[in-house]
Amino acid sequence: MLIALSVLMLVFFIYVLMTKKLSALTALIIIPTIFALLGGFYSEMGEYVIKGLRGVAPNGIMILFAMLYFMVMTEAGMFDPLVNRILKIVHGDPVKIYLGTVLLAFIVALDGDGATIYIIVLSAFLPIYKRIGLSLPMVCCLLLQVSGLGNMVPWGGPTARAATSMQVEMSEVFVPLLPAIVGCVIWTFVLAWIFGRRERTRLAAAGHDITMISEIKHDSEQRSRGPRTFCFNWLLTLLLLAGLCTEILPLSYLFMIAASLALIVNFPDLGMQKAQLEQHAAPILAVASLIFAAGVFTGLFNGTGMVNAVGEALIRIIPDSVGPYLAPVTALLSIPMTWLVSNDVFYFGVLPILADAAQHHGITAAEMARASLIGQPVHILSPLVASTYLVVSMLKLDYSENQRFTFKWSLLSCLIMLVISLALGIIPLSAS
Repeated sequence: MLIALSVLMLVFFIYVLMTKKLSALTALIIIPTIFALLGGFYSEMGEYVIKGLRGVAPNGIMILFAMLYFMVMTEAGMFDPLVNRILKIVHGDPVKIYLGTVLLAFIVALDGDGATIYIIVLSAFLPIYKRIGLSLPMVCCLLLQVSGLGNMVPWGGPTARAATSMQVEMSEVFVPLLPAIVGCVIWTFVLAWIFGRRERTRLAAAGHDITMISEIKHDSEQRSRGPRTFCFNWLLTLLLLAGLCTEILPLSYLFMIAASLALIVNFPDLGMQKAQLEQHAAPILAVASLIFAAGVFTGLFNGTGMVNAVGEALIRIIPDSVGPYLAPVTALLSIPMTWLVSNDVFYFGVLPILADAAQHHGITAAEMARASLIGQPVHILSPLVASTYLVVSMLKLDYSENQRFTFKWSLLSCLIMLVISLALGIIPLSAS
């Protein structure tokens, strides 16, 4: 019954989002609540929801203050010279703009956090996209590709979970997988080039003069607060990024401190600070509400045991004859599984069961750990990933339409990574 309930809930959840019967915010709260009640979990629902909210609270607070920080910095003019310089370099060419977007995103992705990618890149590039009229769904797709790959660095989360679950050294998992990851990085630049070519053709057909677009100036004079403040802003941002990478303090606390300092230095008058808070309250509230709504979904999905039921059901349907091929099977399973369930559930709940079966066929734990990471480019689209709501909200896109547009490209990234891994022996096609 629990398996049927969990499958029905996921199907219904996807249906209401894709058909726009409900918004992402209401669906994340109402759908799991209804199915938890149908499953008879009414007495424990409050406990499950509180646990789920506690799980997303650190990320929710971090994103809330990170948005405030970079919005304040944008208003203070910190990114204006960068935007002007980029405009001069790209000359309004969509191909160069998308390639520049991906390059900056991969640099920022070294800290392993998707939210940081979206906030920094969009703070710098969003004025350019809007001025030229570029496709924002394409921008979102490219940033999600980068985030999915950036999430695979050893300090990003999934790789550490896979290595810990399989009780192997991190180097045994990540280093052999590097060629496949690099291959996907190259593919992301190719995808940016493809998107840029499409946009170049579309803009030309619409009568846009790229030579005129290249002459657009980013008006920064009104927002510039002087060279001292400008230098302070960049110094503070570099120190913040260093703190994020070294994790000297909790990420949410670092952004709280940085946002406070940014407000005090750039807008010393109390009235100006209040105006800044009021100005940015709407987008911040929209994202924060989605993140905590996702906490309700996660709490009920995990607490009721529905998430484990989905994992066990998938494992049961794998026939014994598939045993020698469990490495590529695990790689393929990781694509839908990490979309359906959290990384914790997959790596600590499902992967050990698959690895135990694979061990009887001579497939090592390290090989299974590598295989389990193949699905990360699709995982980033999961409704359980809070940062995805951030980028969709910042670009003012429809969540379900973004899923439909991006999914095929993320799936292709997964398949490219799998093909490279199989071709280079990073993941064995079958047990020897």
